[in-house]
Amino acid sequence: MTKNMTAGDPARLIFFFALPLIAGNMMQQLYSFVDTLIVGRFLGVNALAAVGCTGSLMFLALGFIMGFCTGITIYTGQRFGADDAAGVRRSAATCILLGILTALLLTAFVFPLTRPLLILMETPPEILDGAVDFLSIIFAGLMVFLLLYLQNCLIRALGDSTTPTVILGITLAINVVLEPIAILVLDLGIPGAAGATVAAQAIGMIVFFLYIRRRIPALCPAWQDWKPNVSLLAAHLRLGLPMGLQSSVIALGAIILQVALNNLGALPVAAYAATQKIDAVAVMPMLSFGYAMAAYTAQNYGAQQYARIRAGVHACLKMSIVFAVAIGILLIVFGTHLLALFVGADAQGAEEVIAYGQTFLTVNGSTYIILTVLLVYRNVLQGLGQSVIPTIAGVMELIMRAVAAIFLCSSLGFLGACMAYPLAWIGAAIPVVLAYFWTEKTLRQTV
Repeated sequence: MTKNMTAGDPARLIFFFALPLIAGNMMQQLYSFVDTLIVGRFLGVNALAAVGCTGSLMFLALGFIMGFCTGITIYTGQRFGADDAAGVRRSAATCILLGILTALLLTAFVFPLTRPLLILMETPPEILDGAVDFLSIIFAGLMVFLLLYLQNCLIRALGDSTTPTVILGITLAINVVLEPIAILVLDLGIPGAAGATVAAQAIGMIVFFLYIRRRIPALCPAWQDWKPNVSLLAAHLRLGLPMGLQSSVIALGAIILQVALNNLGALPVAAYAATQKIDAVAVMPMLSFGYAMAAYTAQNYGAQQYARIRAGVHACLKMSIVFAVAIGILLIVFGTHLLALFVGADAQGAEEVIAYGQTFLTVNGSTYIILTVLLVYRNVLQGLGQSVIPTIAGVMELIMRAVAAIFLCSSLGFLGACMAYPLAWIGAAIPVVLAYFWTEKTLRQTV
């Protein structure tokens, strides 16, 4: 059900919009969480490392898709906030056309480079073939992932965060069923884990499509809405490309860091793989509040309700900081137990992997407040249609991660890699926070 966010209590609207997002985004992260968990427990530490070392390259491709889809659908949310039904339909058609073209180009670019990129990243020889098998199948399914995520973003842009959560829950359940079958029954190993994930996402994509066709006519373009419009394409690309590139730039920093980790050996790589899955789930509440602010801001900006945007920012910051503190404490206290789920207490090298992992969770969990401030302000700027500053923030993340990888990993080892994340958040937060307060001053003068 669509939701107009231009009227009503901002705190209540953001909170109840964010709750389903938290669940839905956590479910999305649980795809890879389940992959890693099953692979680590049933295929061993080397298989865990093989799947784990693909994370930064997956982030490069999937992160671009997620940023691009989020960006182009911000325009949809602005049209919805302005009560422009025809504009919403034309925007939906434009999003679909751009999404399909982007998926085709991205697949054609990254798929042939799977093995060369992993070799360039100095992936340990004992895990290279497994990493290639996993990543090749994921890259082959990029079109499926894009159409799944694009439909998710379109529905969210209209103020409905509950339906995507339900559909993603169905998709996750299918994945949880298919993956053990592929690995344990069909004995397909690492390719089975990747194939099960792509198959589950394909089913989710179809469910999204059927729901939109039957229940959300506002997102069902008529024939005339598909007519290419240069100015409309440009308006979407102005939002989508910078946000996609921003995610890719951040991913490049992650790749540089992964190279440094690969030089530390298989056990640190395995620990990093496990912690990435835990961390990805842990930060979902903060990410979800950020996504809520992007949708809330886009609608209210389209409706020229600038005072409501300021009120929403203040309310969202308070709520997301509470989540950040609580989750950080949980990871610091219970991190070892979560890590043990991936490798098992009796597995070879398990004790060392868990010790490495706990260091990562402690360093990052204690600095989540910085991350949540960054996410709220960055998504507000994106909801306003600004793309330059968020992209600069992404470049700052790249620089800080690269510095950590080049200098800190060589001197501090795994601890240096752990410090890359809070350093990146600090570097990105500075331009974003400054830009927000400048923009707020400008909007205040407009009222």
